[in-house]
Amino acid sequence: MSNLRNSVFVGLIAVLVLSGCGKAPAVTEKPVHTEQSGQSDNQGNKGEDSPGLPYTIEVAASGLDVPWELVVSPDGRLFFTERSGLLRVIDQGKLIESPVLNLQEALYQKSEAGLLGLALDPDFASNHYMYLYQSYLDGGDAKNRIIRIVEENNQAKLDKVLLDGLPASQNHNGGRLKFGPDGMLYITNGDASDTSNSQDLGQLSGKIMRIQPDGSIPADNPFGNSPVYSLGHRNPQGLAWDPDSGRLYSSEHGQSAHDEINLIEAGANYGWPLIQGDETESEEGDAAKQGPGPLTAPILHSGKETWAPSGMAFITQGPWKGNLLVANLRGAQIQRLLLGADGQTAEVAEFLFSSESDRLRDIVEGPDGSLYVLTNNRDGRGRPGKDDDRIIRLRPTFEIEK
Repeated sequence: MSNLRNSVFVGLIAVLVLSGCGKAPAVTEKPVHTEQSGQSDNQGNKGEDSPGLPYTIEVAASGLDVPWELVVSPDGRLFFTERSGLLRVIDQGKLIESPVLNLQEALYQKSEAGLLGLALDPDFASNHYMYLYQSYLDGGDAKNRIIRIVEENNQAKLDKVLLDGLPASQNHNGGRLKFGPDGMLYITNGDASDTSNSQDLGQLSGKIMRIQPDGSIPADNPFGNSPVYSLGHRNPQGLAWDPDSGRLYSSEHGQSAHDEINLIEAGANYGWPLIQGDETESEEGDAAKQGPGPLTAPILHSGKETWAPSGMAFITQGPWKGNLLVANLRGAQIQRLLLGADGQTAEVAEFLFSSESDRLRDIVEGPDGSLYVLTNNRDGRGRPGKDDDRIIRLRPTFEIEK
């Protein structure tokens, strides 16, 4: 392994196999956590490729400021957001110094807020539309919004504000943007530190939302003229569709551990703040606080442990084909999950890179089978090394399907 790889991607020493993991029992509530502090301190340590890892580890970019979401364009460019307000690009393997777009003016950047999600239009090759999730200040009040921009030659300008005035806070902003196989834009928003809003259909916090690419409401959304697709969420930060079944899954930060992997269905209520773990019924007296629908338990949760799961991706190539990978912040690891045939259950096959080193924000599979992993050691809860933050490329060692 090269000296560069040894010095900057730390802690990729072992693949830890976790046996006997499934749904954990509910436990007594513990103190509230947000994204949780990690144990990152990667200066001077040395790592090796994990045994059995079907990828070679490389560094795509370093010295970044909390990269939050990455997308791969049809022409191979890597666009990514930095939470401090810049949209940037890696073009032909080179990180371009000048940002594609600078949104630092009026940006609300405190703790978990800032420039977060990023998505490319399904027709990006022809229209060059991109979508961003931005925390901003409106007369001194913190809010979140979804904007559409148009890109040309690695520069972009604002095209349209699609959805604004979303509740915001220094914590629990959700922030993930993804286009689904139906061509609709899905948005995660956390409870913005007001737990009661998650059960209130009149509030857009604590929800997963679904809109048309032009910002209009799809006619088949479950709650009439509302962008709300599902409710009862605390801080969902990952979205991924199973390419075979089309099922949608989300990762979510729990309050007292109990981090979740959820199977998302239109109109479903995932229970926050009324239930956690395997619970499906709220305590007596909470009926008045409950929104529509029965309360739905996750297909997998962390029990007494804390993962702080964020970005996630289904793998479509190689020996992990069909597996769901989840980037964890507190766990400083990637979970490789195996889903049941009916999509209703999940188990952890192994924890990858579990070294208490790098806080991991996102994982993305490129069309060539490469995986891109974003570290977040500079997010205020890690201990960054001199090269942080980084975009790590896992280049496949297996033959790519044609």
